[in-house]
Amino acid sequence: MADSGLRLRPTTLSKSEEILTPTTSDSEEEEAKIHRPESLSRTRIGVLDVLRVLGGLFLLSCTLSYFITNDSIFWGHRPSFTRPAWLKARVRGPLLLTEAELGKYDGTDPALPIYLALNSSIYDVSASPHFYGPGGSYHFFAGRDATRAFVTGCFEEDLNGDLRGVEEMFVPLDLEDQPQTRNMPEDRARASRGRWKVDREKAYRKGREKVKEMVEQWRQTFDGGKEGKYFWVGTVKREEGWEGPKKLLCEKAAMSRPKTKAEAV
Repeated sequence: MADSGLRLRPTTLSKSEEILTPTTSDSEEEEAKIHRPESLSRTRIGVLDVLRVLGGLFLLSCTLSYFITNDSIFWGHRPSFTRPAWLKARVRGPLLLTEAELGKYDGTDPALPIYLALNSSIYDVSASPHFYGPGGSYHFFAGRDATRAFVTGCFEEDLNGDLRGVEEMFVPLDLEDQPQTRNMPEDRARASRGRWKVDREKAYRKGREKVKEMVEQWRQTFDGGKEGKYFWVGTVKREEGWEGPKKLLCEKAAMSRPKTKAEAV
């Protein structure tokens, strides 16, 4: 019974011992670090790592393309920005040439590029000297604006940029003359003339739209196109009244006109 009066006192640690004794959470974290695989600590992939991989794949693709095609690093496609002439034109800035100045760029001077103009826009076609250079199949287009000939197909008479009246090649011949209404009652004659006028205006409007479509198709050919070998370099400087008198349709274009509205559809 003498021992019943004794009390157990809690063991107290000194301040230094508390610091040196790790808590349960600290010891668990230390043990986890020891047993954690090293690969898990390096699984984070940064943006730079992704860019390095993509850059390496791009360089590999360009190298394979050049060795396989022996010409292009883009698998046969050569964008404009990969051509020195295009880069030089961008650094120099757009040109503003008169028709006389444009004529110097017809390929006869090997020191100058080959230019042609379409609807007053100048394009560099030096990439195809076998077509537009001296002796080429389309040399007559070089050094000038021959938009009219691009539409009419008359490569002798229409080597100019005047498109006035070209829409007539799409207008039916039977709409040129007013209908014969001499023996008709006045109301019927007036209605017949009104229909003719509306149909004629509609045909000319469609003709102008077709001319614009044809010019746009040629523009897409020279302004980059699929291969990017031709490109825009400037504009033709025009003076007021440069077109001169209105030109008649060339024989080839006139012969191609539809005879009736049914043929024009």
